[in-house]
Amino acid sequence: MKLTKERIVDAGMAVFAEVGYHNLSMRQVADRLDAHAGSLYYHVRGKEELLALMADRVCRRAYDAGTDALAALPSAATWQDRVEAQATALRAEIREHPGGAQLLAESPGMLSTGAFSLMERLLRTLLDAGVPVAHCGIAADTLLSHITGFVLQEENRPTAPPAVTADLYADLCERFPLVMGDVIPRLGEDDKFTRSIRLLCTGFAALC
Repeated sequence: MKLTKERIVDAGMAVFAEVGYHNLSMRQVADRLDAHAGSLYYHVRGKEELLALMADRVCRRAYDAGTDALAALPSAATWQDRVEAQATALRAEIREHPGGAQLLAESPGMLSTGAFSLMERLLRTLLDAGVPVAHCGIAADTLLSHITGFVLQEENRPTAPPAVTADLYADLCERFPLVMGDVIPRLGEDDKFTRSIRLLCTGFAALC
């Protein structure tokens, strides 16, 4: 089968899911394609460009998913609903790719039409909501950073909580009553994410 940039990105995503950001190599990608490593460089200049192309693909797919989510909203949807729809679609798309949050957070700087599209639409949503131009960029960047960081925590959360003895639990409750009490709600990840996005929107609304 002919070697193309799209096939290289496909293979890169598959290898990335297995070995992670720092262990990915062009040789591993070439092996996945049953090709010589040198032949990849006719299409992709190196690992940094490949990682950037992979991140761009995630962003483009997230943009398309966001388009579908926005189209499904009722006509009476608020700007907060539109922000939440975009945020939820981005989180879901990042989670589709193991290590996707790290990929977006650490991919080298490169002009990415996918990332630009996500940011452009989010900026337009905030501007239409009345968020002042002076604050829109920081608001959008804060939101996108929060989404990436949230998924990064999800991906790195241990599968089981640490073992805690009764004595240790009692000691923690005494020393950290707010942390161990009801101030921090015990929510599922989906509910926690939704509430966090709505809380950010409440802050943005105060700027309008």
